Amino acid sequence: MGAYILRRLLLMIPTLLGIMIINFALIQFVPGGPVEQVLAQLEGGGDAFDSFSGGASEIQSTGNDSGYTGAQGLPQEFIDELERQFGFDKPPLERFLNMMWDYVRFDFGESYFRSISVVDLVLEKMPVSITLGLWTTLLAYLISIPLGIRKAVRDGSSFDTWTSGIVIVAYAIPGFLFAILLLVLFAGGSYLKLFPLRGLTSPGSEDLSIPMQIVDYFWHITLPVLAATISAFAGLTLLTKNSFLDEIRKQYVVTAKAKGLSEGRVLYGHVFRNAMLIVISGFPALFVSVFFGGSLIIETIFSLDGLGRLGFEAVVNRDYPVMFGTLFAFSLLGLIVGLITDLTYIWIDPRIDFESRET
Repeated sequence: MGAYILRRLLLMIPTLLGIMIINFALIQFVPGGPVEQVLAQLEGGGDAFDSFSGGASEIQSTGNDSGYTGAQGLPQEFIDELERQFGFDKPPLERFLNMMWDYVRFDFGESYFRSISVVDLVLEKMPVSITLGLWTTLLAYLISIPLGIRKAVRDGSSFDTWTSGIVIVAYAIPGFLFAILLLVLFAGGSYLKLFPLRGLTSPGSEDLSIPMQIVDYFWHITLPVLAATISAFAGLTLLTKNSFLDEIRKQYVVTAKAKGLSEGRVLYGHVFRNAMLIVISGFPALFVSVFFGGSLIIETIFSLDGLGRLGFEAVVNRDYPVMFGTLFAFSLLGLIVGLITDLTYIWIDPRIDFESRET
């Protein structure tokens, strides 16, 4: 097992390097870099995207050949100084190598536009994303696994039929639409005002007692977590049911029942270990999708300032240190979570031996 873990750790290096190379290369062809963003704001208070359509003609008419559509009327020395501050006076290959050397030492630099280090910025936004990712994943598994097992055991019954209807409806409803529905019904939209609209805590909550702080925290996260859970719960329930249903129909289950073992002993002593493998294999994808992918819409609807909004704003503003720093850190985290998932397989079913697989 030690050799397998070492092999996986070594494979993370080219994988991570490939991710960074592809994204760094692609970003070189995207217009509206950080220098142009600053110039556009200085000229007109807008952003670099406002000037893409007429950029070439405007440069020709003003006689400015700096290459920046927002640079009309600004001295070339000022533009050169901006390039030097952002590091664009160096060739792309040198910039990439310097960036990767800093990242290997976990030096992610400072945001171009916020005057704060990338690490501090991520730590500042992390509580929101941890809240959504952790509680959504936990709630989805706590509901879906028992429900999926029950549906598999009672396959074809009335319980299976009406719960399948609920699951299908939940799967078909987009998370953002369910979030808006929760706001309208329970957050003062048109009906009840039972939950707050924004933030993880109420103003002045630090002055409350510890039990009341906990109550205030769960009061704020109830609607966002429910909205994020709806689609994850539906898909995971169907996955659990189908996995258990497939195992229940196998010959070893029939043999175990013929030997007089109880249904509970067969289900949780034999079927559970095999059926849960495919459910656990979906854990990294579920967690990452909730933690990063789906959080932007939920954060926006419920006015939460987390990593989803941070990443979106970094892309729009071309804040490269935030973009690439978070990409490196979270790609590395995703690879490590994948390794932990494989090790969890062995914990559930010791018969699995990854080390015997050929490289």
